[in-house]
Amino acid sequence: MNNLTCRIKPYIRPFERQLALRELSALASGPVVPLDGDDDTARTFAVGRGSDALGLREALAYWQSVGDRVDGITAQLRGEATLATARDVRKGDGATESLLKRSSLKLPNQRCLRYATHGLHEYRGKFFPQLVRAVMNIARLPRDAIVLDPMCGSGTTLVEARLSGRKAYGLDMNPLSVFVTDLKCRALSLRPDALTSAYSNLRTVLGNRMGHCAEPGRFTELAPSDQLYLKRWFAPRTLTELDCIDGAIRNLPNRTLRQFYRVCLSNILRRVSWQKNDDLRVRRLRTELTAGETVAWFLDEAERSTRTVAAFLAERPRRRIGRHVCREGDARQASSALPKLIGKVDAVITSPPYATALPYIDTDRLSLVYLGLLPQKSHRQRDTLMIGNREVTVGKRKEYWRFFVEHRDLLPPMTGDLIERIKCLNQAESVGFRRRNLPALLSKYFFDMRDAMLQASLLLKPGGTMCLVVGNNRTTAGGQPIEIHTADHLAAIARGIGFQLKEEVPMEMLISRDIFRKNAVPSERIMIFERP
Repeated sequence: MNNLTCRIKPYIRPFERQLALRELSALASGPVVPLDGDDDTARTFAVGRGSDALGLREALAYWQSVGDRVDGITAQLRGEATLATARDVRKGDGATESLLKRSSLKLPNQRCLRYATHGLHEYRGKFFPQLVRAVMNIARLPRDAIVLDPMCGSGTTLVEARLSGRKAYGLDMNPLSVFVTDLKCRALSLRPDALTSAYSNLRTVLGNRMGHCAEPGRFTELAPSDQLYLKRWFAPRTLTELDCIDGAIRNLPNRTLRQFYRVCLSNILRRVSWQKNDDLRVRRLRTELTAGETVAWFLDEAERSTRTVAAFLAERPRRRIGRHVCREGDARQASSALPKLIGKVDAVITSPPYATALPYIDTDRLSLVYLGLLPQKSHRQRDTLMIGNREVTVGKRKEYWRFFVEHRDLLPPMTGDLIERIKCLNQAESVGFRRRNLPALLSKYFFDMRDAMLQASLLLKPGGTMCLVVGNNRTTAGGQPIEIHTADHLAAIARGIGFQLKEEVPMEMLISRDIFRKNAVPSERIMIFERP
């Protein structure tokens, strides 16, 4: 036999199969040859025997096994399999500890996106971790490469870069994004037994305190204005129980464990508040929770998170992981935030915000206030600064439009034409305030993304990779449906500032499982550029 056989995962989507073949071609020796069908149907492929079997098992994202050995299962699939391990362990006393004693894995038969720390905390617009891993492979990044996500969101790129042993850097203007991303990366260095022990401690302490959480806590440390704000969104008993939970977390032995369980606490805040759970707007729906219900919600969330992460950590002991840096910062000023990286970044991999699609700060406002990350009085100002924001005053709308008129030649002609068309269609007096704002906000979005890509170009090495996972959008103007092909516009902007489009993969969208699925964007595209 002169070839090495590789088996692809049987349940992946068509766009993932494209990525799978590209990543294998990039890392293997010789051509990739299907053995039991064609490129679209085969399960087994052959590559040159000179290919590094161990290296392929460690690196590949969309493959089940490499070679004919019993231990040929890829590291990626073994990591995904720990989700089933975490779910199969019975709840109750000793459940989390028993994760560390299991010696066999049940390989998954469906897509797994929430392995490792990826499942911590809901976040709008998460993109797929395997996609990040595949892009790093397609770009042939060296093991010591620097990977940057300047709009890091919930940290998918940083987690995958760190798991691969590379240096991961992230920026985001949302303080909660930075808090969650930093924890997701830090938690990869935890010992699984330290995590399960911390959860057991919390369960014991909170069980003993149930209904007796009267001592002052985090709430009393907040500014009076923030206390007043939270009182409008939480029942008094809920705030008392939240402080009880936070008090127990404060007694954990190290910063990473405390941060881990504060992320778990943040993830239940919307659920135990008076905010309508699946509504992006600021709408109140008063509900009554029974005594101890908030603590029970937290312990359920903490147990799920502990089991998932501890199972993953137990499966991959002693594997080298890279270091990470994540801080608050603006993608449009990334070179100022990370001056030592100018000309040194190997790859920028990011899923930019969608144009005017989500109120990012508003959606996270309860966590931002309760965790002391951003005072409520600063939310509107920070939201205005975000790329893709959808709220604007009349004065700002006029300012953005003047800028568009004066600098339209910086954008591709088709982008300027789209903005002008929407402006003309929305002239009628009956058009609402939000639709009147859209042309100015769209122009600002595309100018902002141009600035962010210019900064990426400054930070990238010559020949470096920029990957954008871009969602398209739609609107109605003058009663007409308008498709906003954001990917096409950003590709044209990128080419205009010197990037070359090397790879392009359309993605069919999956039905989102998170609480914001009603706001899902209908289509996305993966675009891989090269800085000449």
